[in-house]
Amino acid sequence: MLKRVALFAATNVAVLIVLGFVMNLLEPWLLRNGISVNHASTLIFALIFGMGGALISLALSKRVALMSTRAHVISQARNSSEQWLLDTVAGQAKACGIGIPDVAIYEAPEPNAFATGMSRNKALVAVSTGLLQNMSADEVEAVLGHEVSHVANGDMVTLTLLQGVLNTFVLIFSRVIGQIIDRAVFRSERGYGPGYFIATMVAQLILGLLASMIVMAFSRWREFHADRGGARLAGREKMIAALRRLGQTQQGSTLPESVEAFGISGRLTGRLGKLFLSHPPITERIRALEQAAP
Repeated sequence: MLKRVALFAATNVAVLIVLGFVMNLLEPWLLRNGISVNHASTLIFALIFGMGGALISLALSKRVALMSTRAHVISQARNSSEQWLLDTVAGQAKACGIGIPDVAIYEAPEPNAFATGMSRNKALVAVSTGLLQNMSADEVEAVLGHEVSHVANGDMVTLTLLQGVLNTFVLIFSRVIGQIIDRAVFRSERGYGPGYFIATMVAQLILGLLASMIVMAFSRWREFHADRGGARLAGREKMIAALRRLGQTQQGSTLPESVEAFGISGRLTGRLGKLFLSHPPITERIRALEQAAP
C-alpha cells in the first residue's frame, strides 16, 4: 500500500534514536571545551540530522526493501505471468507519465504488494506470490495500479519531507524541554546536568510517538488517493473487487516492519494501535470508492 513511510516508520525511528544519542553526547562535550551552543546551532544540528535521516532512508529504501523481503527483480521475463506483470506496470507507468519502475516478486503467503524508491522515475513495484496465486488478473491489475499511483503521486518524497520536518522538531523541542527541566527541577546552572539527559530522552520518546501518529495519519490519507489512482488506471470495479478480495484474505501482513507501510494490505491491530496504522480499514476504502464520482 504504501511506499512511504515504510522505511520511515522503522528506519527513521532507528536513525532518530541513534542520532539523538550522538547529540546528547556531543553537546556537553562542546560546552566543556568552551564552544557555545545556541539556538541557531541547535536548529542547524537538528535540520542536518532530522532531514538527513529521512533522506538517507529514502536513498536506501529500494535496496532495503529488496533485501528485507528477498524480492527477485524481473530483469527478463521467465514465463507469461512475469511478462504480463512487466507489460501491465509499463503501460500504467506510461499512462501516468513516469519512468517504468522495476518489477519484483517476493515469497509471502498473503496477497500483498508495495512500491518504494527514491523518485518517480526510479521506483520499485513488488508483488507477493500470495497475491499472484489468490487474485484474478483483473484484481492484480488494480493492485498494480494502486502501487503505480503511489509512485506517480510522489508519495515517497512527500513522506520523506514530512518525516524529516517532524524529526527536526522532535530533536529541537526535546532538547529545549531537557534544558528547561534540568534548570527548573534539578537546579543545574547550565542546563546540561543529569536531568537534561533523562528529560531529553523521555521527551524525545513522547514527541517521537506523536510524530509517528501524524505520519501514519497522512499515510492513511494517501491510501485513499492511491485507491482512486488504481481505479483510474484499471477501472473502479476492478479496484473495488481487489479490495474486497484483500478483505476476505487479510490475516495481517508478514512484510518486514521496514516496508510494511508500503504494502497494499496493512497489519491488523486494536483500538489504540489504529493511531499507528499506515492503512485505513479495507471497508472504509471500499466505501470511499463506491461513493466517489465516476
